[in-house]
Amino acid sequence: MSASRNRLYFLLQVTAHRLKKHADEALIAEGSVTATQAAVLEAIAKNGPVSQRRVADILSQRESAMTPMMSRLLKAGHISKIRSSADRRAWQLQLTSQGAESLRKIRASFTSINALIDTELGLAGVDNVTAGLKKLLNALNETKNASN
Repeated sequence: MSASRNRLYFLLQVTAHRLKKHADEALIAEGSVTATQAAVLEAIAKNGPVSQRRVADILSQRESAMTPMMSRLLKAGHISKIRSSADRRAWQLQLTSQGAESLRKIRASFTSINALIDTELGLAGVDNVTAGLKKLLNALNETKNASN
């Protein structure tokens, strides 16, 4: 069957939305952060201290989209700003102990969400969906790069 006949785009959108909503509810309850905020914290934890531009690149987002997110995370005490050692005019972001604690608290929620996916799709199904999504993402990236 075709993607059109199966309404695959619609199913991907609805499933992604519901998974994100499910994850947000669990993560807020456990660590007071959303799934998107968790992704930002994880990027900073793995790469920090790091510029806002670098976080945006890691997450395939526009830097302007990161500004309100960073403001919320700074205000909540999950990250802090420090002067760049390479350029004293620039700022870098680093994880605070509170941010690290939030990441620690939400790990169980992500384990539970991934277990749900494993259970519902089965390991072979997970491998097939992962391979298909990676292939589609690569094709979209190539299309984007060709148009630039």
